[in-house]
Amino acid sequence: MEQRREFRGISALTLHLLAMAFMLCDHLWATVLYPYDWLTWVGRLTYPIFAFLLVEGFYHTHDLKKYLLRMLAFAVISELPFNLMYSGQLIYPVHQNVMWTLLLSLLCMAAIEKTRRRGKWWLTAAVFLLTAGAGYVLSILTMADYFGCGVLMVLVFYLFRGRKWWQMLGQALGLYWVNVELLGGMMVPVTVLGHTFMIVQQGTAVLALLFIWLYRGRQGPHSKAVQYACYAFYPVHLLILGLLGRYL
Repeated sequence: MEQRREFRGISALTLHLLAMAFMLCDHLWATVLYPYDWLTWVGRLTYPIFAFLLVEGFYHTHDLKKYLLRMLAFAVISELPFNLMYSGQLIYPVHQNVMWTLLLSLLCMAAIEKTRRRGKWWLTAAVFLLTAGAGYVLSILTMADYFGCGVLMVLVFYLFRGRKWWQMLGQALGLYWVNVELLGGMMVPVTVLGHTFMIVQQGTAVLALLFIWLYRGRQGPHSKAVQYACYAFYPVHLLILGLLGRYL
């Protein structure tokens, strides 16, 4: 009798590749394929996956300091390509790339985790609220991509990390709250079985959980080359699309 294979889920690398593909869709829409609105709908799934992977990376990293420095380096490297893609100019001080948001989120998690290890739940809860508030405000003041909501989405996955039913429910409700209630944005009509509903376009970000919940902890193929290729994708594709958008 043939033994049934246990479903191992998708790997962290697969999640990363999916998020990169979704991001490319969104940025193609923003630069050279703007008539195709479905691209930005797909693009809404990008950030929740990266937020989730950041939390996983935080828990699995062997050297948090190197992790932070790597994020800082690519935030700096990505800034000019981001400016070019976003505004058509190399200098655009009123909006910063998403790596700054992720870096700030990492710092927030590090501060909370340091307190959590002391074992006092009330102190951890207080620091969590203060850190979340500080991260939210700083992200707005620095005008990092996704602003304060980007930090909150990371902290949703930090707070509800795990696969128990209440943790998955917390992730779903947290993402709904951040993307629909806080971010909001354009309302789009959707017709189903002859009935038309108005939904918040940004709310489709919650659908990223369908991919995230298929993850079972496997890292997948991993090496320095793979790691840095994933990081380099962000500034490289921003630069290419920024040049295409400027000169086509």
